[in-house]
Amino acid sequence: MTLLLFVCSRAEKLSSKECEDLGFTGLALCSDCNALAEYVKDQELLSDCRKCCIEDSDDSTSKIVYSGAVLEVCMRKLVFYPEVVSFIEDEKEKFPSVKVQYSFNVPPKLIMLDDAGQHKETIRIDNWKREHILEFLREKLKPASAV
Repeated sequence: MTLLLFVCSRAEKLSSKECEDLGFTGLALCSDCNALAEYVKDQELLSDCRKCCIEDSDDSTSKIVYSGAVLEVCMRKLVFYPEVVSFIEDEKEKFPSVKVQYSFNVPPKLIMLDDAGQHKETIRIDNWKREHILEFLREKLKPASAV
């Protein structure tokens, strides 16, 4: 009986692609969904949030690291994101495992990659400051020597 309950609860989680399609990108913590519930009464939205979140704990998001990342951005819209431009021009070379990819009409986002180069997580960074991008990459990317 316990195994069945575990399988059912795991089935409630959605893939990162499904969550992105619903508008949930990044490493949302389940406590974020609880905070959302204080302001939003849409039960379907809250249910989707909980299907896309990661349980809060020291072992969850704080220890997840990635082998690389793709910074995806629309070249035509870069003018609207000076912090992202500043990162690309002044800081990107500090992160050899980060590649810049220009795609038409997409908001700036980091696509985090596993050891096999597979897409694991997408985080929109359109409102991030350069120092937030730097801090995130320092915490979430394996050191260049470990890749």
